[in-house]
Amino acid sequence: MVAKKINKILAPLDGSTNSLRGLQNAIMFAKQFDAEITGLYVVNIPAAAAIRISPETRKKEIRYAESIIDEATKIATRHGVAFKPKIETGDPGDKIVRTANTGHFDLVVIGSRGRGAAKEIFLGSTSNHVLHKTNVPVVVVK
Repeated sequence: MVAKKINKILAPLDGSTNSLRGLQNAIMFAKQFDAEITGLYVVNIPAAAAIRISPETRKKEIRYAESIIDEATKIATRHGVAFKPKIETGDPGDKIVRTANTGHFDLVVIGSRGRGAAKEIFLGSTSNHVLHKTNVPVVVVK
């Protein structure tokens, strides 16, 4: 089997400790392979609830996402790694999978649990979803 070069890494972020550990691991891979990281923050606004969310709440969530992406950009820059910020809205699991599958990524590095209140036994629901639904290799970081 021939190992594929890693050029593009997707690092989903939500501000949790585990997502920041995921970013640190993504940086380690990026430095090793001279790869670029795309930091993806998905503002969790389900389509069914989008109408009921106030403009103030939406702005607050976007500002939070921007602060997390800004911090991730600074961390990557300090480590000399190319970093592309990306903010989406919708279901985090679905958006991460869609981005990974259509964005020509070679690797997804995701934290095992995020900010969500629902806890699964071994993995968070988003990381579990991504692990099982994407066509891209996934590293889950605890």
